[in-house]
Amino acid sequence: MQRRTFQTVLATACLAAGFAGSAPALAQSGNWPAKPVRIVVPFPAGGSTDLVARFIAQGLSEKFGQAFIVDNRGGAGGNIGTDAVAKAAPDGYTIGLSTSGPLVNNKFLYKEMPFNSDKDLAPIALVCEIPLVLTSNPKVPAKNLKEFIQQAKANPDAYTVGQPGNGTIGHLALEQLSLVTDTKLSTVAYRGDTPALTDLLGGSIQALSAPITAFIPNLASGKLHGLAVTSATRYPGLPNIPTAKEQGIDMVATVWFAIVGPAGLSPEIIKSLNTEINNIVSSTYGKAKLQTYGAVVNVGPPTLLRKMMDEDSKKWQKVIATAKVTLN
Repeated sequence: MQRRTFQTVLATACLAAGFAGSAPALAQSGNWPAKPVRIVVPFPAGGSTDLVARFIAQGLSEKFGQAFIVDNRGGAGGNIGTDAVAKAAPDGYTIGLSTSGPLVNNKFLYKEMPFNSDKDLAPIALVCEIPLVLTSNPKVPAKNLKEFIQQAKANPDAYTVGQPGNGTIGHLALEQLSLVTDTKLSTVAYRGDTPALTDLLGGSIQALSAPITAFIPNLASGKLHGLAVTSATRYPGLPNIPTAKEQGIDMVATVWFAIVGPAGLSPEIIKSLNTEINNIVSSTYGKAKLQTYGAVVNVGPPTLLRKMMDEDSKKWQKVIATAKVTLN
């Protein structure tokens, strides 16, 4: 009888200890956020990723009553900042606004990666995506992308297409275009959108592949001609530009933005952040604000972000391997 009583007391003590051990974690999730939250942006200040992050940070600060502070950590194509999120404590006080580059493409481009995006990061919320545009100098006779490809095949020496840098989504989209149309395009890599835009306006190159953001004013004014957007649907800011798919060219290429945290982040915190981020960017004001950055809202549960990562991994791995694109 004494032995049974001792075992009962021991079991009760162990159970109590177990609850005591879990109490801080439960309390931490329940009281979150009890202090400022850091949003790491893996690109320099002033770019579209930074602007979207600051817009979301303001909305989350107002909702939760704690400061959400943007921390820019650029370098290595977004790997440095995203790695900082992957290696942070999973307590909800470090999250990141990253993009499809470091979350998907970079693992196929870089020989070594400091993190595994599939294992070291927790998907929180897909935020938005920016379509790419294939745009041409108005002197080019092609009315659309289909005609441009036909003309480039017939007279390849007369057509050169620019892109904003090796390994960028603008570059990968051109490789995808070459693959699906069986066209060998003459391309030139620039250091960013601005020098490529200058040469396109000046006629040094005939066309350009890049995210649409930097080209909206020139497309709207007619200084550039939109051959196609590479999103699944037309870009609402410039609805007269057809998609590549509408023209029978089977390609979709966008750069998308997402909020992620370190693996092991509390499901309660993930759910809370996902709900509020969806509300912020899906509001009428949020949609209008993001459109000024060339972005289209794309929200849903964390599983939608995971699905996007998985699907894009399959697509870009094939393109990158076929084109033999590598970065140091």
